[in-house]
Amino acid sequence: MIEQTLTVSRVERDTVWLVAEDKPACAGCNGKCGSQIFSKLFGSNKKALPIVCEESVQVGQKMTLALDDSKVVENALWVYLLPLAMAFLAMFVAHLMLGVSEPWQILAAALGGLTGFQIAKQRTKALRHDIKVIKIYPISLPLTQIDGDCAK
Repeated sequence: MIEQTLTVSRVERDTVWLVAEDKPACAGCNGKCGSQIFSKLFGSNKKALPIVCEESVQVGQKMTLALDDSKVVENALWVYLLPLAMAFLAMFVAHLMLGVSEPWQILAAALGGLTGFQIAKQRTKALRHDIKVIKIYPISLPLTQIDGDCAK
């Protein structure tokens, strides 16, 4: 299971919109590495994830969600492996069965890869992710609070 803690950004009836917090790639370079420079250049376009939630939540609350690993692997196989396999298949068919020259084989491989990508795109739309709510944190307590740790 892959777990992630998200923040509630919007609540509409039984749908809760969640956004992830920005996490820097590393904290050791003080923003001088390539990863953080690209992050600053291209901004952080946060996308909200809609989840159907029957429980009452408020904006600002944190929720921990879990996703089954097997669905991620299944999606990765469709998205990465199918276009590659279709490109090779189209190239071999163009070479062995049709006997065309190399530029036509390259074109066949590109068309096969695009066809595989379109099939994978349609297939992954049909896959359903089983996202489960693991925990809903109360809004009055920070996530880092430890029992017995109070300021006097």
